[in-house]
Amino acid sequence: MSEPTKAPVPASGTVHWIGAGLSTGSGLATVCDTAARVRLWHRTEERAAEALAGLGLAGRAEPRAFTLPALAAEVSPGDVVVSMLPAPEHVALLRVCVERRAHFACSSYVSDAVLGLVPEAASAGLVVLTEAGLDPGIDHLFAHSLIAHAEEEIGTGTPAEVRLTSYCGGIPAVPNDFRYRFSWAPLGVLNALRSPARYIEDGTETTAARPWEATRPHVIDGETFEVYPNRDSVPFVAQYGLPAAWKPMTFVRGTLRLDGWLRAWDRVFEELKAGDDATIAALAGELAAAYPTTDEDRDRVVLAVSLEVRAGSGETWSGRYLLDLEGTKEESAMARCVSRPLALGVRRILADALPAGLNRAAETAPRSEEWLAELAGEGLEFSLTVGA
Repeated sequence: MSEPTKAPVPASGTVHWIGAGLSTGSGLATVCDTAARVRLWHRTEERAAEALAGLGLAGRAEPRAFTLPALAAEVSPGDVVVSMLPAPEHVALLRVCVERRAHFACSSYVSDAVLGLVPEAASAGLVVLTEAGLDPGIDHLFAHSLIAHAEEEIGTGTPAEVRLTSYCGGIPAVPNDFRYRFSWAPLGVLNALRSPARYIEDGTETTAARPWEATRPHVIDGETFEVYPNRDSVPFVAQYGLPAAWKPMTFVRGTLRLDGWLRAWDRVFEELKAGDDATIAALAGELAAAYPTTDEDRDRVVLAVSLEVRAGSGETWSGRYLLDLEGTKEESAMARCVSRPLALGVRRILADALPAGLNRAAETAPRSEEWLAELAGEGLEFSLTVGA
């Protein structure tokens, strides 16, 4: 039996930000404003220093060359370790945190490997913050908020049918022939497409073995996109706290792409059907070279979360959150949308405001409203439309 969760280890004020890739943006500056000391760990100390200079943070954080032993040697009790590394690498960092009694934060989904270490972290009084980025992260905030608004109007005990869709995508601000540019690791994009997607359609759980084969048009404010289901949407029915009296007829969390994406990626899909791991890895390298995100490109992030509730009495409620941002010369939209909410979560850890154990950006509707208000106050633009 695991030990009971302890009060969190008091935050030391030091933050170790691991990685300076495409998702590291102005959130790091926010952390530098909040923390007493920040270290940016990258492949080499020189690369870390270059990244800090590029973000306008030279002299505000200490550059470090990342290896696990080097990190472990500098982490102290109460420090916060922020992982911007690929999700499979989180568990090794979390092990370091448990050994050194430090808190952990990332923007990724919770993996089984991370979940396996959560009881030990909780019993040591450590915060494990996850799903605190864009998707997952802001999408959760939007969903919790919409459901709370609908509950106020419909009532939690009233039988109703529910349709919830949550689509997010990083796309080129200026469309290209490929209808995409890579804003994160190409191999990760391809492997996500190789994973079956489970969702609810017409009130029934449905699985798409090849998610792209479930692609359909999705119109937002007159603009047509293409969307498809991603990962496993079904557990989020419970995580979002849908009232027991409400039956989800549609419940899909998925990916958004530019119109024409499905046709433009025909060759990629043929490779995904037939290729082995080595072939797919080679294809990822080829695509990364052919369609990189360069300094001249401007990205665009679109996140649309919609909820429709129809009660048996005929009463209805509908609402939608929309985030639609373009990147600038100074910062990509993706970096802004991932790093800002993550920084907000780190700020909570530094203030000893989160409980020990597993946390997500959105656990309740009140917390979601609080986070959304802070993000809006810091200039992250999004809109809520009710009754449209």
